[in-house]
Amino acid sequence: MSTPLKPRQRAAGRTLGDRRVTLVAGVVVVQAVAAIFFLADAVVDIAEDGWGWHVISEAAIAFALLAGVVAGAYHTRYMVERARRDAEALTIARGALAEQLQARFEEWKLTAAESDVALLSLKGFETAEISRLRNVAEGTVRAQLTSIYAKSGVSSRHGLLSQFFDDLIELGDA
Repeated sequence: MSTPLKPRQRAAGRTLGDRRVTLVAGVVVVQAVAAIFFLADAVVDIAEDGWGWHVISEAAIAFALLAGVVAGAYHTRYMVERARRDAEALTIARGALAEQLQARFEEWKLTAAESDVALLSLKGFETAEISRLRNVAEGTVRAQLTSIYAKSGVSSRHGLLSQFFDDLIELGDA
């Protein structure tokens, strides 16, 4: 059960959450630069010409931008913290699922090869993909799947998958 492969690999790189954090942080930086510009311009205008509607409007814009900077920084911090908590929860869930898989595979007395095939099947790989990844004939994989189904008391991949979902999902009184 050491096969870390995924049947449909996601595009390499950052996640959507990472891109959102980067986008919000970028907007905050642009707002901060604009706020500094407007504040500096207002200070220069006050020094040269005194107070006027032009200076008041620049100061109002600068303070609005500063409020956006504070809100954006807070939101960015919240997003980073949420992403960290989600990553921790996912790590815990992965570990629990791996333990559940291993326990079931042992309970069913699957061989190491059958455990690998069962895992790849649960991950969504087709028979041809499994045979290619394991460098065995498709017939071998089909025979292993038949053995896995018999040992687990199911008749299909869907039944195999439901063995784990039944343990993981509680429907309440339904």
